[in-house]
Amino acid sequence: MNKEYIDKILQKGEGISIEFKSAERGLPKNLFETICAFLNRNGGAILLGVADDKTVIGIDPLKVESYGKDIANSSNNPNKLFPSFLINCEVVSYEGKILLYIHVPVSSQVHRCDNKIFDRAADGDYEVKSDEQIKNIYTRKNFCYSEGTIYPYLKEKHFEAGIVERVRSMIKIQRPKHPWNNLSDRDFLISSGLYRTDFATNQEGFTLAALLLFGKEEVIQSAVPYYKIDALLRRNDLERYDDRENIRCNLINAYDILMNFIAKHLPDKFYLDGVQRISLRDTIFREIITNFLIHREYTNASPATLIIYKDRVEVKNANKPHSYGSLYPGRFEPFPKNPNIAKIFVQIGLAEELGTGIRKVFQYIKPYSNCDSLEFMEQDLFTVRIPLEGYNSDKCELKKNNDGLNDGLNDGLNDGLNDGLNDGLNDGLNDRQIHTLEIIKENPGIQIKTLKEKTNIPIDTLDRYVKLFISKGLVERRGSKKTGGYFIITNH
Repeated sequence: MNKEYIDKILQKGEGISIEFKSAERGLPKNLFETICAFLNRNGGAILLGVADDKTVIGIDPLKVESYGKDIANSSNNPNKLFPSFLINCEVVSYEGKILLYIHVPVSSQVHRCDNKIFDRAADGDYEVKSDEQIKNIYTRKNFCYSEGTIYPYLKEKHFEAGIVERVRSMIKIQRPKHPWNNLSDRDFLISSGLYRTDFATNQEGFTLAALLLFGKEEVIQSAVPYYKIDALLRRNDLERYDDRENIRCNLINAYDILMNFIAKHLPDKFYLDGVQRISLRDTIFREIITNFLIHREYTNASPATLIIYKDRVEVKNANKPHSYGSLYPGRFEPFPKNPNIAKIFVQIGLAEELGTGIRKVFQYIKPYSNCDSLEFMEQDLFTVRIPLEGYNSDKCELKKNNDGLNDGLNDGLNDGLNDGLNDGLNDGLNDRQIHTLEIIKENPGIQIKTLKEKTNIPIDTLDRYVKLFISKGLVERRGSKKTGGYFIITNH
């Protein structure tokens, strides 16, 4: 979390997705009312150590650790927040003072704080009491997250034998004091959001998330017939494959199969992180595969693929994009596509908190592959490209950018956009505009119609983008009206 991002939050001030709380004398009593409201509405950011009038007060450094623990424990306590939702804090040093930044994602469920439902409006939290208001929240959630789809005739007998017990054992090992450990299996499934009631229709039952996590293969195929994951090795036979895993089982078992496929076909390196040896391969691909599984849009029939080539690994899966363009640490807000599936993977220790996985991959990719050309591209089809030894970085569309906007992609576009793009980023281009520039760079002389096909952005919007690029001195048009096109300006 950098200073520029905090500056932007302070500049915007409190609103439907931003809240300031002073926290001078302890955690605010209404903190979890705000967290509950954010979960139920659009998500948001909370800054502890800032007054309502934007005055930065700071937090006592001696209390920071206890605040973080209290927030994490309370968010996992179904008596405080139900269904529980793991919330983490980030310590931020800002102008010589300590702040706590809390990112609250939008949830697929309707949450209660102290058995009350809260929603967000303008810059305040309010309790939702009427049946009509509660129904509206449930209706809104149903349209947002397909994982919450209820299957009223799905029963525990349709789950793979022993898998719920296995998952609960993993949670006990990872989090011995977790409140879920004291619940019955049925209460665990309810508390985790995998069994729910839709108060808009009075329908109740296990959800699509429960089916995908625990279901028998034949039951999953009956309910979601297009669901499958293809893991392919294409080193010699590029038309077909050298080895293949066609995966149609539940996500818990799919994770193990994919990690074994990676271990079978990719080398590992000796690497010391401080004084501790770690497996670079397992660390990198654990994050890639968990991201692959927990963020897929499972109502989309597009196949999910993991393909190992000689010089790279490519992962693609259907996506419901929250933004468009390249993802870099510090340049995007984490957004859970399937929060309940993600929650289970986090609790069993196979996934990190939102946003940390990408940072970890960027941290370790250079020692693993001797190349930092790494791509996370969010579009309707989410694509990840991981370089291996011998990868030709000149062919890579994107480069590593650990410092986000401050570095302005630096080497990321391989000198093609040069200082012009850096200046443009500093002036505040968004991810879709940056992605459009990348397409123009890769296709000199491209015309608007072709640009629309490659970006899936409407022509009217592209016209505005191009005018903006020209005004910033990033792009120029060459040639006649019929045959001319757009080029990146490389000399400034």
